[in-house]
Amino acid sequence: MNLINRDTDYAVRALRYLAQHKDGAVSVARMAPELEVPRPYLRRILQELARQGILESYRGRRGGFRLHRSPEEISLADVIELFQGKLDFPPCVVHGQLCRNSPTCPVRQTIKECEDLVLRRLRHTTLASLL
Repeated sequence: MNLINRDTDYAVRALRYLAQHKDGAVSVARMAPELEVPRPYLRRILQELARQGILESYRGRRGGFRLHRSPEEISLADVIELFQGKLDFPPCVVHGQLCRNSPTCPVRQTIKECEDLVLRRLRHTTLASLL
C-alpha cells in the first residue's frame, strides 16, 4: 500500500524547502536541482499549490514561489488530499465484492481503529513539525 504518491512527495519536499527559505520568492530553477525534481514537474506541482492558496507565485526576473500560509497551518493531510483526493482507506473486499462480514468482523474493527489513528496523525502533522 502506498500512502503517498510522487506528486505528494514532491509537494512536501518543495513546501519544506520554501519554509526553510523565508527570505523571499524562490525560483523553480533554484529549487529543482536541490530537490532533485525535474523542473517542469516541480513547476506544475508548485502552480497547483498556488492555485489552492498554499503558495504565492510571482512573475518576472525575481519571481518564484513562497508560502502564503504559515507552516503551522499546512497539514500533511491537506497536501495528500490536494494531490490524491479524499483520505479514505478501501473497505475489505473479497473476490471483487464488499465482504459481507465487514460490519461484524473483529479484524475489520481493528483495521478501522488503525485507519482512524493514521488519519488523525496526518491531520495533526503540520509542515512546521516536519522542519
